[in-house]
Formats: sequence, C-alpha cells, structure tokens
Amino acid sequence: MNLFKKFYCRAYQTVFKIMIPLLPYREPKILKSNDDVVNILKSNNKHKVLLVTDKGINSLGLTKSLENSILDANIGVVVYDETVANPTTDNVESAREMYLSNGCDSIIAFGGGSAMDCAKATGARIARPNKSLNKMKGVLKVLKKIPLLIAVPTTAGTGSETTLAAVITDSKTRHKYAINDFPLIPSYALLDPTLTIGLPKFVTATTGMDALTHSIEAYIGRSTTRKTRDCALKSIKLIFENLLTAYEDGGNLQARENMLHASYLAGVAFTVSYVGYVHAIAHSLGGKYNTAHGFANAVILPYVLKKYGRSIYKKLYEMGVYAGLFDKSISHEVGAKLFIEKIEELNDKLNIPNHIDDIKREDISELAKTAEKEANPLYPVPVLFTSKELEKIYYEVKGE
Repeated sequence: MNLFKKFYCRAYQTVFKIMIPLLPYREPKILKSNDDVVNILKSNNKHKVLLVTDKGINSLGLTKSLENSILDANIGVVVYDETVANPTTDNVESAREMYLSNGCDSIIAFGGGSAMDCAKATGARIARPNKSLNKMKGVLKVLKKIPLLIAVPTTAGTGSETTLAAVITDSKTRHKYAINDFPLIPSYALLDPTLTIGLPKFVTATTGMDALTHSIEAYIGRSTTRKTRDCALKSIKLIFENLLTAYEDGGNLQARENMLHASYLAGVAFTVSYVGYVHAIAHSLGGKYNTAHGFANAVILPYVLKKYGRSIYKKLYEMGVYAGLFDKSISHEVGAKLFIEKIEELNDKLNIPNHIDDIKREDISELAKTAEKEANPLYPVPVLFTSKELEKIYYEVKGE
C-alpha cells in the first residue's frame, strides 16, 4: 500500500478513535421475558408491531408465544417473514410497505442477524423515506430516529441486538454493504435461551464462531477501549467453554444462555472497536455467493490471523491466556500460534471445513477489491492490506 493511502487510512481511524468518548454509543436494555416486551410496548404507548422474521422461524412457531403475549395486551401484530439469508433491498422495501400499510408504530426483530439487519434497514427507510438504502451505506448516513426497535435473537452469534450496523445486499447488483449509524442500535434486547434450543447443529456452530470472530477482531484492532477489551475477553472465554457443549448437547440450557451472553458481549465490543478483514472478505462472499456469514467467518478467521503475523502475537497470547487455553509461561509467539491452532481445532470439532469451495478463481480479483473497499479506511486493522494482498487470502481460503 502506498504511503499516502496508508496515512489516510490511519488518520481516518485515529479520528474515529479520538471521537469514541464523544459519540452516542449505547447498549440495549436486556429483557428477560415476553412480559417485559409487553410492558415496554405499553409504556411507550405502542399500538401495532411489525414483527420481522423469516419463514423458517415462523414455520417452527417460535414467534407464537411472543405474538400471543402482545395480542393479549390488545396490541396488534403484523408478521413479515420473507427475510432471506443476507437480506436484500427488496426485503426491506416489502417490510417497509407492510409497516406503513398496516399503521404500525414499532418493530420487533425476531431471529438471527438477517432478521435484525432487515428490521434495522426497514427502520432506516421509515425514518428516511426519501433516501435510498444505497445512499445510507457507510457511516452516519441515517441521522434520524427510527421506530422503537426490540431485538429478539434466536441464535447466539451475530450480536446484532447490540450493534449500529445493518448489512444489506442489493437485489439487482448483489453488492453487499453495511449501513452504520447510532439510531440503528435496538433499544431493547430479549435474551431468551429457550429460543435457541433446537437450532440445527450447523447454525449453532457457525453463529458461535461468528461471535468468536467479532470478539477477536475487536480485540486485535487499533480502536479498542478498556471496556471493549474486557467484553471481548469475557466473550472469548465463554465461547471456548460453552460452544462445543451447546453444539453437542443442544438442550443444555446453561450453555445456551452463556452463548447468548457471549454473543451480546461480542456485539458490545465490536460495535465500538469494529471488525476487520475477516468480515470484509466474508461480506464479499455473502454478496456474491450467498455464503452464510458465520460459516464464512469461521473458515476465514485462521487465515487472516496468520496473515497479520507478528503484529498480533501479544494480543492473541493475551486472549489465549484469559480463556485458559494455555499457561502464561510460554512466549507470545508460541501462545499466538497455539491460539490459532485452538481455533482450527474448534472448527474441526464443529465439523466446519477448512476451505470454501464455492469461490471461483475468476471472481477473486473483484472480490478482493470489494473487501478492500469495505475495510479501508473504516476498519482499524492491525496491518493494512491491499486488494492484491487480499487476493492471496482468497486463494488460501479456496484451498489453492
């Protein structure tokens, strides 16, 4: 990377880091039950809710208990269940139309990251009816309060219930981009571990690794704070202690609850400290091939950590020691490499492969440019990579 661009990226990131104490970061208030949700709606004088979810969750009847609690309180509910993995601009416009045509005044996002992204973007379009999603991509482009948003995660991984980001795929171009602004942070989050019981093992595994990626990228970045480092470390420890149990024994309520808490902490960490090239690469694959985000992160993570090299040895060592993965008497380099090995071992135990076969050689150049554009200058990564350097990672992830 040429010196001018490197200076620009680091200057941009430094300004954001300096501004962290001045920006309106907030955490959603945690709710524990359906009654808590109803009480929030009542206290805010809400009369009709748009519940944004997907067909899989709706067909399983997971939303019914909450719907019934809301209806029993004489508050209306309209369900939008067309959200797809990697939600699209068409999803958002359809949900917005349902909100407006039914006279809704609040939104509940019920599901994984896709449902929450769709709900957040829907709120943004309601707040800014004359501004397209494409014009809101990037940072601080919404700038208006969205309708009351309550997030109900059914997976322990995305952390979307805590974040200011909504990741959307353009229905026509398949370009995937993020909208980042403070109004998108949900006001409340219902953390109910019973909703995560019965998840397919693959979903439990990949969403858990998604949370691990959030925490690691937040911790190794250059815009950390004492709080984000603390949240990231706690999240990493919880994941290494509970993810495999949740995967192997899906009915273990304590492991499920711990994973929800880990995901929440990871979300708090990366909302402030951002992510890095793992996410940028994963987003490009999601946009091009509809690759599941958590799965992509899980596979890509070890490759990017190795690429960073010595620049993150100390931080990888610190995470490994805190998580109890090895004794602190070993060197930073040995600990760092062992930490990456532990990630690879966890992937293996979760039956997550080492490569992503869907990647096509002829797409790699464009994919790398997309990832580089997303990451630079926004993400405060330990080492800056050019698109050409990122191409090498795509080939490794592909298995070449």
